[in-house]
Amino acid sequence: MFEGLSCEVSRLFPSSCQADNNWSCMKYAPELDIKNSGKRPAETNATEDENRLRKCTRVLDSKQKSLENDEDSDVPQKDQETIRALSIFQDGEEAGDWTDDQSVAEQEKHDDDDSLEFDEHQSDEQRQGEHGDFMNSSIHQSDDEQQEDELVVDSLDSGVQQSNEEQQQGELRDQLDSGVQMDLGLSLLESCGQQSDDQRQNHAGGASDSGSLLPRMNRDSSVTCLSRCSRSDYGSLALLNSSFRNIIRSGELYKWRRLNGIMEHWIYFSYALLEWEAYDPIRQRWMHLPRMASNECFMCSDKESLAVGTDLLVFGRELQSLVIYRYSLLTNSWSSGMRMNAPRCLFGSASLGEVAILAGGCDSEGRILDSAELYNSETQTWELLPRMKKPRKMCSGVFMDGKFYVLGGIGGSESKLLTCGEEYDLQTRTWTEIPNMSPGRSSRGSEMPAMAEAPPLVAVVNNELYAANHADMEVKKYDKEKKLWNVIGRLPERAVSMNGWGLAFRACGNRLMVIGGPRTHGEGFIELNSWVPAGEGPPQWDLLARKRSGNFVYNCAVMGC
Repeated sequence: MFEGLSCEVSRLFPSSCQADNNWSCMKYAPELDIKNSGKRPAETNATEDENRLRKCTRVLDSKQKSLENDEDSDVPQKDQETIRALSIFQDGEEAGDWTDDQSVAEQEKHDDDDSLEFDEHQSDEQRQGEHGDFMNSSIHQSDDEQQEDELVVDSLDSGVQQSNEEQQQGELRDQLDSGVQMDLGLSLLESCGQQSDDQRQNHAGGASDSGSLLPRMNRDSSVTCLSRCSRSDYGSLALLNSSFRNIIRSGELYKWRRLNGIMEHWIYFSYALLEWEAYDPIRQRWMHLPRMASNECFMCSDKESLAVGTDLLVFGRELQSLVIYRYSLLTNSWSSGMRMNAPRCLFGSASLGEVAILAGGCDSEGRILDSAELYNSETQTWELLPRMKKPRKMCSGVFMDGKFYVLGGIGGSESKLLTCGEEYDLQTRTWTEIPNMSPGRSSRGSEMPAMAEAPPLVAVVNNELYAANHADMEVKKYDKEKKLWNVIGRLPERAVSMNGWGLAFRACGNRLMVIGGPRTHGEGFIELNSWVPAGEGPPQWDLLARKRSGNFVYNCAVMGC
């Protein structure tokens, strides 16, 4: 019944076990002292027994009073079991006195009977081990009174320490449920539950692929725990074991995050023809994406980009067709072969969660389109939408108040600038034209050819529409009630562009981002400027990050997942 106890006791009392490995474990016989190994129970000193009993009782009373005085927390279950075990020990001390004329055989028989009774009253093997560990620690007490007190206190404190570990695990779950971010790695496993060395090696080495991702947690709790972590750490998580890797690469973790309103916005931009960088504004981390494997025609053609769900889509032209390259956050790799119902370029687009809408643009023959399509990143399918009121290309798109808007661009038989916008209602599947919704050009750019200027630089934060006037270095805000644009402040002075090209103006969560670089000769750098709109004051731009590179932004998209 107590076969596994010798290992535990050997750690606590190595010298004693090495001296005598044949001592018997008895339930109600604290008179047996390890230093008197080989003597009959009757040879123990009664006075020493009474002193030891008083010591145990005094420590028990002290522990009970300490736990009763703690009004902020209930008595942990393992403390209660330890106190119960000490009480049993105390009762056995009083009722189990052996007389001198009892033989060793009678004593062994009594031990066997008590062991059977002990088995009948135990609920599980864990409780047997805890009770046996305490009994063994009591048997191994020495005659020195100070050592006896310390040994009993250590036995009680071991139960308190285990309960504290479980309490810490509960506190961790509470913190995760309240949205607290945490660092990832092996420290995550250690904080979620204490494991033995063998168990921790199994988790770190990928040998454990059970339904529970984290120790002492069911699968749903484990997924909740992981979903609260920063996705900057998911690459490290995938290295821990195949269970973590599968739940990340399958997209299940990101679906869970979306259902629970957990979202982080990363900025993806290209300052070289086939190179992309990602930036996490919360952790302030840079990540370099794998290089796109495409031909020279695609590399040098005009490209549009769009982030939707966990995908980054890059649209461009090859020799005889329009193509799409798809970067998957789940696999950290590029692929191609995706096709729209009506392939296009120079369109306006925006995403909302796992769906995106692409409107207008022109086909491979240069014809301006009035069609639009909806893309679902979960099913990777395209759906044709009703046609717009006007055909347009080189336009911009945004989502605001749950509706899609396309603004500005070039249209008509003479390819003139359009000042109107259009609103698409996803519920009614209808388009509504809105006059003067385009932010327009500055007075200095009014004589510029239509194709020379970049599409409108617009972004939506907290369902408010903003625009960047690159020529006058101003920021405008759209009044939805009056349907007018008002100047509210200035752009960062070092964010320069070429007629709007090479400058990114994007919404990133609750921030407005201006991404570009100063005009320099030779090697330059990209600056990320951030402003969180609050109140009615002018923009106050903060330099969030700077990276040495070219100072021209070819494409930019923001992925929220």
